[in-house]
Amino acid sequence: MPETKLYTTEELLIQVAAGDEPAFRELVIRFSGLLYTYVYKHIESREITEELVQDVFTQIWLTREALSEVRNFRTYLYVVSRNQALNALKKMSRDFHKQMQYQQLELVHEPDEDRMNREMQLSVIEEAIEKLPPRQKRAWILSRREKLTYQQVAQEMDISRETVKTYLQHANQFIGKYLTERMSALVIFWLMK
Repeated sequence: MPETKLYTTEELLIQVAAGDEPAFRELVIRFSGLLYTYVYKHIESREITEELVQDVFTQIWLTREALSEVRNFRTYLYVVSRNQALNALKKMSRDFHKQMQYQQLELVHEPDEDRMNREMQLSVIEEAIEKLPPRQKRAWILSRREKLTYQQVAQEMDISRETVKTYLQHANQFIGKYLTERMSALVIFWLMK
């Protein structure tokens, strides 16, 4: 059985900064439990905490060159995780508000003309969704309609979490552009009547 050497955190950081993947795995093993506990205290959602811990370590790997300058890794880890958690909370808030607006569009008792405009917008959104590439469409539906997390969508579709994020970004951009173009065209059509 090969002998394993126990490295100090500082030694691991230097190795990770140099691109050593086994050292990075060791760093994740040593600190993921601690980070999970810290993030969970603030988020209180297992799924979101797991995503954030994964995001933090992904961010650390992507910026690994800076690790050789880190003197207190725990503090560094907490700062990175705090920033990721704040970004996640902002995103959750935006998503919640969008969802509430979407639901209000369906529930509001508006004058017939306004209701028809809303129904038309929803119809155009449905058209846009139907025009998405199949994988983007599936990711969008799983995430937005079935309310699955990025990690759950990734598992369902057998792709990486980052691919899910990319699919959703592209899908949202396409839907927004499609809605803007179609609604502008409809407004011009009505004005010409």
